[in-house]
Amino acid sequence: MSKYLDPKADLTFKKVFGEHPNLVLSLLNALLPLPEGMEIKTVEYLSPENVPENPGKKYSIVDVLCVDNYNRHFIVEMQSIWNTEFFQRTLFNAASMYTKQLNKGKAFGELNDVYALCLVNDEAVFPEYGTEYIQEYYLSNKKHTDDRHTDLSMVFIVLPNFKPQNRAEKTMHNLWLKFLTEIDEQTDDADPELLTNKDTSEALEIVRRSAFTDSELLAYNLYWLNVSTEKSSLERERMEGRAEGEKQKAVAIARAMKKHGDDIDYIAMVTELSPEEIKIL
Repeated sequence: MSKYLDPKADLTFKKVFGEHPNLVLSLLNALLPLPEGMEIKTVEYLSPENVPENPGKKYSIVDVLCVDNYNRHFIVEMQSIWNTEFFQRTLFNAASMYTKQLNKGKAFGELNDVYALCLVNDEAVFPEYGTEYIQEYYLSNKKHTDDRHTDLSMVFIVLPNFKPQNRAEKTMHNLWLKFLTEIDEQTDDADPELLTNKDTSEALEIVRRSAFTDSELLAYNLYWLNVSTEKSSLERERMEGRAEGEKQKAVAIARAMKKHGDDIDYIAMVTELSPEEIKIL
């Protein structure tokens, strides 16, 4: 029987970072590009339910939502399957947290920054950027990019792309990402670096299999079953989309060849369409 559970599952992630303020504080300080001298000192959890003021508007739930000693708001999410809607959902949640601060009689200048930290366990994220593991989004001037505002900040970390550059490096940035990428059900002995660090060793104790009830283990297994099912469904859709794209390309070529006066059998051989399909084009 495995010693640990994977901290990337919904249940385990929330147990570590949604129930232990000191650990989410450590994670945020380690992974977010906070201004120098403005590190987080304390955090307070808020309800993760983003309930709109207007019942007709969109409702969503985030994994962890908290506020720090500077009254900055932090959204922390773990996502196992990437899709283009997740980016928009992250922006929606961050913008909602920003606007909700503007209570009646409050000045715009009193609004505090909102950070969204999104940890994604999927290699399909931002394929145009290759194997880079961090992508940061801010409000900035198009021509003068150094004119950057952190009112709304989104930081996406692609976990499968993370590779420690120097294994002797023991910064909390590396340690937390090693915890999230190296600890799973196949781990019998955790890396000594994780065991000797106060924060990551505490997190390891939380994700020990022996700390979970039978009903929690059932929910944990069901989570991964649902992830596998959804990934299979998405892959099937991608394959069907590619097949449809190839079919449309073949049809376009067949039409051009047919207009050129090429023989039906020759067109069928080139495009792999049936003569019957070509005749009705």
